[in-house]
Amino acid sequence: MLMCMEGVEKKQIRKISDKVYERITVQSGSATLTFENLYIAVLLVYNDINKLLPGPHFDSPTKEQVRSMMQECDFNLDGELDHEEFVEFIQRLTTNTLIVVSQGLIVTLVVAPTVAMTTKKATEGVPGVGKVVQKLPNSIYASLVTLAIVWFQTSREEV
Repeated sequence: MLMCMEGVEKKQIRKISDKVYERITVQSGSATLTFENLYIAVLLVYNDINKLLPGPHFDSPTKEQVRSMMQECDFNLDGELDHEEFVEFIQRLTTNTLIVVSQGLIVTLVVAPTVAMTTKKATEGVPGVGKVVQKLPNSIYASLVTLAIVWFQTSREEV
């Protein structure tokens, strides 16, 4: 399950990376990214990650971190990153981000149904509500509680 989610998120990161790379190279008129353009690209990538991927807000790395990682990913040692070097750079940069997003989704999808079944049991003695909740099939009740938890998490992150 974790591998499947990471695959989807890696595809999203690749799509974001490609879009940002094209935008920066078109604006600069160069097929490679200098450090200044790379840092702008990183800020744009993190902006898109925070908008598109579920989870907490992720701060972009510092200029020093970007400079250091740029040197690691500049495979042809020309001081700039081409498209494939940029994709590798972004994948390395966002590895921890993807782990946090995946773990958050797993916790939500595993814990929420457990919480649902526990609360369903607890509502048995509540007048009015208890009878309605007990009539709902377990799968529907668990789905409703999971949706409520996901909604609560996303609305809390927006604040």
